[in-house]
Amino acid sequence: MISAARREEIVSALRRGTVPGAGLDALAVGIEALAPCLDEELDSVARGRAGFKAVRGEYGSGKTFFGRWLQERARALGHVTSEVQINETETPLHRLETVYRRLVEHLSTADTPQGAFRTVIDGWFFALEQDVLADETLDASDTAALLDRTNALMEARLASISRAAPAFAAVLRAYRQALAEGNMQIADGLIAWLAGQPNVAASVKRRAGIKGDLDHFAAANFLAGLLTILRDSGYSGLLLVLDEVETLQRMRADAREKGLNALRQWIDEIDAGRYPGLYLVITGTPAFFDGPQGVQRLAPLAQRLHVDFGTDQRFDNPRAVQIRLAAFDQGSLLAVGRKVRDLYAAGRACEERLRRRADDAYVEQLARAVAGGLGGKVGVAPRLFLKKLVADVLDRIELHADFDPRRHYQLTLVEREMTVNERAAASALSVDDIDL
Repeated sequence: MISAARREEIVSALRRGTVPGAGLDALAVGIEALAPCLDEELDSVARGRAGFKAVRGEYGSGKTFFGRWLQERARALGHVTSEVQINETETPLHRLETVYRRLVEHLSTADTPQGAFRTVIDGWFFALEQDVLADETLDASDTAALLDRTNALMEARLASISRAAPAFAAVLRAYRQALAEGNMQIADGLIAWLAGQPNVAASVKRRAGIKGDLDHFAAANFLAGLLTILRDSGYSGLLLVLDEVETLQRMRADAREKGLNALRQWIDEIDAGRYPGLYLVITGTPAFFDGPQGVQRLAPLAQRLHVDFGTDQRFDNPRAVQIRLAAFDQGSLLAVGRKVRDLYAAGRACEERLRRRADDAYVEQLARAVAGGLGGKVGVAPRLFLKKLVADVLDRIELHADFDPRRHYQLTLVEREMTVNERAAASALSVDDIDL
Protein backbone atom coordinates (compact mmCIF):
# COMPACT_ATOMS: atom_id res chain seq x y z
CA MET A 1 0.00 0.00 0.00
CA ILE A 2 1.47 3.35 -1.07
CA SER A 3 1.11 6.28 1.33
CA ALA A 4 -0.62 9.49 0.28
CA ALA A 5 2.69 11.38 0.50
CA ARG A 6 4.47 8.86 -1.73
CA ARG A 7 1.58 8.97 -4.23
CA GLU A 8 1.86 12.74 -4.41
CA GLU A 9 5.63 12.53 -4.99
CA ILE A 10 5.07 10.19 -7.93
CA VAL A 11 2.27 12.30 -9.41
CA SER A 12 4.28 15.52 -9.01
CA ALA A 13 7.25 14.03 -10.87
CA LEU A 14 5.03 12.80 -13.71
CA ARG A 15 3.39 16.23 -13.89
CA ARG A 16 6.85 17.71 -14.50
CA GLY A 17 7.68 15.02 -17.05
CA THR A 18 10.43 13.38 -14.99
CA VAL A 19 11.04 9.88 -13.62
CA PRO A 20 9.85 9.71 -9.98
CA GLY A 21 12.57 9.22 -7.40
CA ALA A 22 10.64 6.59 -5.45
CA GLY A 23 7.60 4.36 -5.62
CA LEU A 24 8.55 3.00 -9.03
CA ASP A 25 7.14 -0.46 -8.28
CA ALA A 26 3.72 1.15 -8.62
CA LEU A 27 4.48 2.10 -12.24
CA ALA A 28 6.57 -0.87 -13.41
CA VAL A 29 5.25 -2.58 -16.53
CA GLY A 30 6.98 -5.49 -18.23
CA ILE A 31 10.02 -5.72 -15.95
CA GLU A 32 8.47 -7.46 -12.95
CA ALA A 33 9.57 -10.85 -14.30
CA LEU A 34 13.22 -9.80 -13.89
CA ALA A 35 12.82 -9.04 -10.18
CA PRO A 36 13.39 -12.54 -8.69
CA CYS A 37 16.69 -13.05 -10.54
CA LEU A 38 17.93 -9.54 -9.78
CA ASP A 39 17.07 -10.02 -6.11
CA GLU A 40 19.11 -13.24 -6.12
CA GLU A 41 22.11 -11.43 -7.59
CA LEU A 42 21.80 -8.58 -5.09
CA ASP A 43 21.68 -11.17 -2.32
CA SER A 44 24.86 -12.76 -3.69
CA VAL A 45 26.56 -9.34 -3.59
CA ALA A 46 25.41 -8.93 0.02
CA ARG A 47 27.28 -12.16 0.83
CA GLY A 48 30.57 -10.65 -0.34
CA ARG A 49 30.59 -11.39 -4.06
CA ALA A 50 30.39 -8.90 -6.94
CA GLY A 51 28.10 -8.72 -9.95
CA PHE A 52 27.77 -7.17 -13.38
CA LYS A 53 24.75 -6.70 -15.65
CA ALA A 54 24.39 -5.03 -19.05
CA VAL A 55 20.90 -3.77 -19.92
CA ARG A 56 20.00 -3.11 -23.55
CA GLY A 57 16.97 -1.32 -24.91
CA GLU A 58 15.96 1.09 -27.62
CA TYR A 59 15.37 4.77 -26.86
CA GLY A 60 12.09 4.96 -24.93
CA SER A 61 12.19 1.35 -23.72
CA GLY A 62 12.65 2.57 -20.13
CA LYS A 63 16.35 2.00 -19.42
CA THR A 64 16.57 4.99 -17.06
CA PHE A 65 13.32 3.92 -15.39
CA PHE A 66 14.71 0.39 -15.01
CA GLY A 67 17.87 1.74 -13.39
CA ARG A 68 15.91 3.85 -10.89
CA TRP A 69 13.52 0.96 -10.21
CA LEU A 70 16.44 -1.39 -9.51
CA GLN A 71 18.09 1.18 -7.24
CA GLU A 72 14.93 1.56 -5.20
CA ARG A 73 14.67 -2.21 -4.93
CA ALA A 74 18.32 -2.47 -3.86
CA ARG A 75 17.96 0.20 -1.16
CA ALA A 76 15.01 -1.73 0.27
CA LEU A 77 17.37 -4.73 0.56
CA GLY A 78 19.96 -2.71 2.47
CA HIS A 79 22.24 -1.65 -0.39
CA VAL A 80 23.67 1.79 -1.02
CA THR A 81 23.07 2.99 -4.59
CA SER A 82 24.41 5.53 -7.05
CA GLU A 83 23.72 6.49 -10.66
CA VAL A 84 26.22 8.10 -13.01
CA GLN A 85 25.36 9.49 -16.44
CA ILE A 86 28.21 8.82 -18.85
CA ASN A 87 29.09 11.67 -21.21
CA GLU A 88 32.13 12.90 -23.07
CA THR A 89 32.87 16.10 -21.17
CA GLU A 90 31.98 15.54 -17.50
CA THR A 91 32.14 11.78 -16.93
CA PRO A 92 34.01 9.92 -19.68
CA LEU A 93 34.11 6.24 -18.81
CA HIS A 94 37.91 6.00 -19.01
CA ARG A 95 38.39 8.75 -16.40
CA LEU A 96 37.64 6.76 -13.27
CA GLU A 97 38.35 9.77 -11.03
CA THR A 98 35.37 11.62 -12.55
CA VAL A 99 33.15 8.53 -12.40
CA TYR A 100 34.13 8.09 -8.74
CA ARG A 101 33.38 11.75 -8.00
CA ARG A 102 29.89 11.53 -9.54
CA LEU A 103 29.32 8.20 -7.80
CA VAL A 104 30.02 9.77 -4.42
CA GLU A 105 27.90 12.87 -5.19
CA HIS A 106 24.86 10.68 -5.99
CA LEU A 107 25.35 8.14 -3.21
CA SER A 108 21.96 7.20 -1.74
CA THR A 109 20.74 5.09 1.16
CA ALA A 110 17.26 4.18 2.32
CA ASP A 111 17.44 7.06 4.82
CA THR A 112 19.37 9.61 2.73
CA PRO A 113 18.11 9.87 -0.86
CA GLN A 114 21.06 11.93 -2.12
CA GLY A 115 24.54 12.92 -0.95
CA ALA A 116 24.88 10.16 1.64
CA PHE A 117 28.68 9.91 1.52
CA ARG A 118 29.43 11.91 4.66
CA THR A 119 26.59 10.22 6.51
CA VAL A 120 28.11 6.85 5.60
CA ILE A 121 31.60 7.89 6.75
CA ASP A 122 30.33 9.31 10.05
CA GLY A 123 28.17 6.23 10.58
CA TRP A 124 31.21 4.03 10.03
CA PHE A 125 33.20 5.88 12.70
CA PHE A 126 30.24 5.53 15.05
CA ALA A 127 30.17 1.77 14.38
CA LEU A 128 33.91 1.57 15.12
CA GLU A 129 33.38 3.44 18.39
CA GLN A 130 30.63 1.03 19.38
CA ASP A 131 32.93 -1.91 18.68
CA VAL A 132 35.65 -0.29 20.80
CA LEU A 133 33.22 0.53 23.63
CA ALA A 134 32.14 -3.10 23.69
CA ASP A 135 35.44 -3.66 25.53
CA GLU A 136 34.39 -2.91 29.11
CA THR A 137 38.00 -2.26 30.18
CA LEU A 138 37.93 1.06 28.30
CA ASP A 139 36.71 4.16 30.16
CA ALA A 140 34.05 5.71 27.89
CA SER A 141 34.85 9.17 29.26
CA ASP A 142 38.51 8.92 28.16
CA THR A 143 38.20 10.74 24.81
CA ALA A 144 41.88 10.42 23.88
CA ALA A 145 41.96 6.68 24.52
CA LEU A 146 38.72 6.20 22.59
CA LEU A 147 40.16 8.12 19.63
CA ASP A 148 43.39 6.08 19.68
CA ARG A 149 41.55 2.75 19.90
CA THR A 150 39.13 3.78 17.14
CA ASN A 151 42.02 4.78 14.87
CA ALA A 152 43.76 1.47 15.57
CA LEU A 153 40.61 -0.46 14.69
CA MET A 154 40.21 1.67 11.57
CA GLU A 155 43.75 0.81 10.46
CA ALA A 156 43.08 -2.88 11.02
CA ARG A 157 39.87 -2.77 8.98
CA LEU A 158 41.55 -0.88 6.13
CA ALA A 159 44.81 -2.82 6.18
CA SER A 160 44.35 -4.39 2.75
CA ILE A 161 43.30 -1.06 1.18
CA SER A 162 46.02 0.95 2.90
CA ARG A 163 48.72 -1.10 1.19
CA ALA A 164 47.48 0.02 -2.23
CA ALA A 165 46.04 3.45 -1.29
CA PRO A 166 47.63 4.74 1.92
CA ALA A 167 46.10 8.17 1.29
CA PHE A 168 42.61 6.76 1.89
CA ALA A 169 43.38 5.77 5.48
CA ALA A 170 45.50 8.90 6.03
CA VAL A 171 42.63 11.20 5.11
CA LEU A 172 40.15 9.25 7.23
CA ARG A 173 42.52 9.47 10.19
CA ALA A 174 43.00 13.22 9.73
CA TYR A 175 39.26 13.73 9.26
CA ARG A 176 38.57 11.88 12.50
CA GLN A 177 41.16 14.00 14.32
CA ALA A 178 39.71 17.24 12.91
CA LEU A 179 36.24 16.26 14.12
CA ALA A 180 37.61 15.48 17.58
CA GLU A 181 39.20 18.95 17.67
CA GLY A 182 36.03 20.62 16.42
CA ASN A 183 37.85 21.98 13.36
CA MET A 184 35.00 21.74 10.85
CA GLN A 185 36.80 23.68 8.12
CA ILE A 186 39.56 21.08 7.94
CA ALA A 187 37.05 18.23 8.29
CA ASP A 188 34.92 19.59 5.42
CA GLY A 189 37.96 19.96 3.19
CA LEU A 190 39.21 16.44 3.91
CA ILE A 191 35.86 14.83 3.23
CA ALA A 192 35.65 16.79 -0.02
CA TRP A 193 39.06 15.48 -1.12
CA LEU A 194 38.07 11.94 -0.12
CA ALA A 195 34.98 12.36 -2.32
CA GLY A 196 37.18 13.19 -5.29
CA GLN A 197 36.47 16.93 -5.40
CA PRO A 198 39.21 19.04 -7.03
CA ASN A 199 40.62 22.37 -5.81
CA VAL A 200 40.86 21.46 -2.12
CA ALA A 201 43.12 23.93 -0.31
CA ALA A 202 46.75 22.88 0.09
CA SER A 203 46.59 23.67 3.83
CA VAL A 204 43.84 21.06 4.21
CA LYS A 205 45.81 18.42 2.30
CA ARG A 206 48.93 19.09 4.36
CA ARG A 207 46.94 18.16 7.46
CA ALA A 208 46.69 14.59 6.09
CA GLY A 209 50.11 14.57 4.45
CA ILE A 210 48.74 14.31 0.90
CA LYS A 211 49.35 16.23 -2.32
CA GLY A 212 47.52 16.87 -5.56
CA ASP A 213 44.04 15.70 -6.60
CA LEU A 214 42.63 12.21 -6.90
CA ASP A 215 43.80 10.45 -10.07
CA HIS A 216 42.51 7.45 -12.04
CA PHE A 217 44.51 4.80 -10.17
CA ALA A 218 43.83 6.21 -6.72
CA ALA A 219 40.09 6.34 -7.54
CA ALA A 220 40.05 2.59 -8.19
CA ASN A 221 41.56 1.97 -4.76
CA PHE A 222 39.25 4.50 -3.11
CA LEU A 223 36.26 2.65 -4.54
CA ALA A 224 37.54 -0.53 -2.91
CA GLY A 225 37.97 1.41 0.33
CA LEU A 226 34.41 2.72 0.12
CA LEU A 227 33.12 -0.83 -0.31
CA THR A 228 35.02 -1.85 2.83
CA ILE A 229 33.43 0.98 4.78
CA LEU A 230 29.95 0.07 3.54
CA ARG A 231 30.45 -3.55 4.56
CA ASP A 232 31.69 -2.58 8.02
CA SER A 233 28.75 -0.19 8.42
CA GLY A 234 26.23 -2.99 7.93
CA TYR A 235 25.16 -2.19 4.36
CA SER A 236 24.57 -5.06 1.95
CA GLY A 237 26.71 -3.56 -0.82
CA LEU A 238 26.82 -0.89 -3.51
CA LEU A 239 24.68 -0.85 -6.66
CA LEU A 240 26.24 1.43 -9.27
CA VAL A 241 24.27 2.21 -12.43
CA LEU A 242 26.23 3.66 -15.37
CA ASP A 243 23.49 5.10 -17.56
CA GLU A 244 23.68 6.07 -21.25
CA VAL A 245 26.93 4.22 -21.90
CA GLU A 246 26.01 4.34 -25.59
CA THR A 247 27.34 7.92 -25.65
CA LEU A 248 30.75 6.28 -26.14
CA GLN A 249 29.77 5.86 -29.80
CA ARG A 250 29.69 9.64 -30.30
CA MET A 251 33.07 10.32 -28.72
CA ARG A 252 36.37 10.82 -30.52
CA ALA A 253 38.02 7.59 -31.60
CA ASP A 254 40.72 7.72 -28.90
CA ALA A 255 38.22 8.45 -26.09
CA ARG A 256 35.89 5.73 -27.38
CA GLU A 257 38.65 3.11 -27.42
CA LYS A 258 39.76 4.09 -23.91
CA GLY A 259 36.17 3.95 -22.66
CA LEU A 260 35.57 0.48 -24.11
CA ASN A 261 38.82 -0.79 -22.62
CA ALA A 262 37.89 0.73 -19.24
CA LEU A 263 34.60 -1.16 -19.35
CA ARG A 264 36.47 -4.38 -20.13
CA GLN A 265 38.75 -3.72 -17.14
CA TRP A 266 35.73 -3.12 -14.87
CA ILE A 267 34.32 -6.52 -15.81
CA ASP A 268 37.64 -8.34 -15.40
CA GLU A 269 38.35 -6.76 -12.01
CA ILE A 270 34.86 -7.63 -10.80
CA ASP A 271 35.41 -11.23 -11.90
CA ALA A 272 38.82 -11.22 -10.19
CA GLY A 273 37.22 -10.26 -6.87
CA ARG A 274 38.74 -6.81 -6.54
CA TYR A 275 35.41 -5.18 -5.64
CA PRO A 276 33.51 -7.44 -3.25
CA GLY A 277 30.10 -5.93 -2.54
CA LEU A 278 29.77 -4.09 -5.88
CA TYR A 279 26.94 -4.70 -8.34
CA LEU A 280 27.68 -2.78 -11.54
CA VAL A 281 24.89 -2.18 -14.05
CA ILE A 282 25.35 -0.47 -17.42
CA THR A 283 22.60 0.57 -19.83
CA GLY A 284 22.86 1.07 -23.57
CA THR A 285 21.08 0.77 -26.89
CA PRO A 286 21.26 -2.33 -29.12
CA ALA A 287 23.40 -0.29 -31.52
CA PHE A 288 25.99 0.15 -28.76
CA PHE A 289 26.20 -3.58 -28.07
CA ASP A 290 25.96 -4.79 -31.70
CA GLY A 291 27.03 -1.86 -33.90
CA PRO A 292 30.48 -1.11 -35.37
CA GLN A 293 31.09 1.96 -33.16
CA GLY A 294 30.34 0.23 -29.87
CA VAL A 295 31.25 -2.95 -28.03
CA GLN A 296 32.15 -4.78 -31.24
CA ARG A 297 35.20 -2.54 -31.71
CA LEU A 298 36.90 -4.34 -28.81
CA ALA A 299 36.82 -8.10 -29.37
CA PRO A 300 37.57 -9.12 -25.73
CA LEU A 301 34.70 -6.92 -24.50
CA ALA A 302 32.33 -8.22 -27.18
CA GLN A 303 33.14 -11.79 -26.12
CA ARG A 304 32.40 -11.04 -22.47
CA LEU A 305 29.06 -9.37 -23.23
CA HIS A 306 27.78 -11.65 -25.99
CA VAL A 307 24.33 -13.15 -25.45
CA ASP A 308 22.25 -14.91 -28.12
CA PHE A 309 18.98 -13.00 -28.49
CA GLY A 310 17.80 -15.03 -31.46
CA THR A 311 15.04 -16.80 -29.53
CA ASP A 312 11.63 -15.44 -28.59
CA GLN A 313 11.96 -12.77 -25.90
CA ARG A 314 9.63 -14.76 -23.66
CA PHE A 315 12.47 -17.25 -23.17
CA ASP A 316 15.25 -14.78 -22.36
CA ASN A 317 17.58 -15.72 -19.52
CA PRO A 318 17.58 -12.96 -16.83
CA ARG A 319 20.74 -14.50 -15.34
CA ALA A 320 22.74 -13.75 -18.49
CA VAL A 321 25.41 -11.04 -18.45
CA GLN A 322 23.25 -8.99 -20.83
CA ILE A 323 19.47 -8.64 -20.68
CA ARG A 324 17.10 -6.79 -22.98
CA LEU A 325 14.10 -4.66 -22.12
CA ALA A 326 10.95 -5.17 -24.12
CA ALA A 327 10.01 -2.32 -26.43
CA PHE A 328 7.15 -0.23 -25.12
CA ASP A 329 4.03 -1.13 -27.14
CA GLN A 330 0.48 0.19 -27.09
CA GLY A 331 -0.54 -2.37 -24.46
CA SER A 332 2.31 -1.29 -22.17
CA LEU A 333 1.40 2.36 -22.64
CA LEU A 334 -2.23 1.66 -21.74
CA ALA A 335 -1.21 -0.44 -18.72
CA VAL A 336 1.01 2.28 -17.24
CA GLY A 337 -1.69 4.89 -17.98
CA ARG A 338 -4.22 2.87 -16.00
CA LYS A 339 -1.76 2.51 -13.11
CA VAL A 340 -1.16 6.26 -13.00
CA ARG A 341 -4.90 7.01 -13.19
CA ASP A 342 -5.62 4.59 -10.33
CA LEU A 343 -2.71 5.95 -8.29
CA TYR A 344 -3.90 9.52 -8.80
CA ALA A 345 -7.54 8.74 -7.96
CA ALA A 346 -6.92 6.60 -4.87
CA GLY A 347 -8.20 8.27 -1.72
CA ARG A 348 -9.34 11.53 -3.35
CA ALA A 349 -12.77 12.97 -2.67
CA CYS A 350 -13.56 12.94 -6.40
CA GLU A 351 -12.24 9.42 -6.97
CA GLU A 352 -15.41 8.19 -8.65
CA ARG A 353 -15.46 11.18 -11.05
CA LEU A 354 -11.80 10.67 -11.94
CA ARG A 355 -12.29 7.01 -12.74
CA ARG A 356 -15.47 7.67 -14.76
CA ARG A 357 -14.24 10.56 -16.90
CA ALA A 358 -10.74 9.15 -17.38
CA ASP A 359 -11.89 5.56 -17.85
CA ASP A 360 -9.88 2.88 -19.63
CA ALA A 361 -11.36 3.79 -23.00
CA TYR A 362 -10.30 7.44 -22.65
CA VAL A 363 -6.83 6.53 -21.36
CA GLU A 364 -6.36 4.33 -24.43
CA GLN A 365 -7.65 7.13 -26.70
CA LEU A 366 -5.15 9.59 -25.22
CA ALA A 367 -2.30 7.07 -25.44
CA ARG A 368 -2.98 6.48 -29.13
CA ALA A 369 -3.22 10.21 -29.78
CA VAL A 370 0.13 10.97 -28.14
CA ALA A 371 1.85 8.07 -29.90
CA GLY A 372 0.31 9.23 -33.19
CA GLY A 373 1.62 12.74 -32.64
CA LEU A 374 5.09 11.23 -32.25
CA GLY A 375 5.01 9.50 -35.60
CA GLY A 376 3.45 6.33 -34.21
CA LYS A 377 6.63 5.61 -32.23
CA VAL A 378 5.13 4.27 -29.00
CA GLY A 379 8.59 3.74 -27.50
CA VAL A 380 9.23 7.47 -27.11
CA ALA A 381 5.70 8.33 -25.97
CA PRO A 382 5.54 7.32 -22.24
CA ARG A 383 7.03 10.49 -20.70
CA LEU A 384 4.86 12.90 -22.70
CA PHE A 385 1.77 10.70 -22.42
CA LEU A 386 1.96 10.52 -18.62
CA LYS A 387 2.66 14.25 -18.34
CA LYS A 388 -0.43 15.02 -20.45
CA LEU A 389 -2.54 12.50 -18.55
CA VAL A 390 -1.68 14.00 -15.15
CA ALA A 391 -1.33 17.74 -15.85
CA ASP A 392 -3.88 18.21 -18.65
CA VAL A 393 -6.53 15.64 -17.79
CA LEU A 394 -6.54 14.30 -14.23
CA ASP A 395 -5.68 17.62 -12.55
CA ARG A 396 -8.47 19.38 -14.46
CA ILE A 397 -11.02 16.68 -13.65
CA GLU A 398 -10.20 17.10 -9.96
CA LEU A 399 -10.12 20.90 -9.98
CA HIS A 400 -13.18 21.51 -12.19
CA ALA A 401 -16.27 19.45 -11.46
CA ASP A 402 -17.76 20.07 -14.93
CA PHE A 403 -14.59 19.30 -16.90
CA ASP A 404 -15.00 16.39 -19.32
CA PRO A 405 -11.82 15.62 -21.31
CA ARG A 406 -13.81 14.17 -24.20
CA ARG A 407 -15.62 17.48 -24.73
CA HIS A 408 -13.30 20.12 -23.32
CA TYR A 409 -9.77 18.90 -24.08
CA GLN A 410 -7.91 18.60 -27.35
CA LEU A 411 -4.37 17.22 -27.33
CA THR A 412 -1.64 19.54 -28.55
CA LEU A 413 2.04 18.71 -28.84
CA VAL A 414 4.50 21.57 -29.17
CA GLU A 415 8.19 21.23 -29.88
CA ARG A 416 9.39 23.22 -26.85
CA GLU A 417 7.93 20.65 -24.42
CA MET A 418 9.67 17.72 -26.13
CA THR A 419 13.01 16.05 -25.60
CA VAL A 420 15.44 15.61 -28.49
CA ASN A 421 14.22 12.07 -29.19
CA GLU A 422 10.56 13.12 -29.01
CA ARG A 423 11.18 15.96 -31.47
CA ALA A 424 12.95 13.57 -33.81
CA ALA A 425 10.00 11.18 -33.67
CA ALA A 426 7.48 13.97 -34.27
CA SER A 427 9.38 15.59 -37.13
CA ALA A 428 8.75 15.25 -40.85
CA LEU A 429 5.21 13.90 -40.52
CA SER A 430 4.48 15.62 -43.85
CA VAL A 431 6.49 17.17 -46.68
CA ASP A 432 5.75 20.59 -45.15
CA ASP A 433 7.74 19.63 -42.05
CA ILE A 434 10.97 19.11 -43.98
CA ASP A 435 13.35 22.05 -43.60
CA LEU A 436 15.05 22.60 -46.98
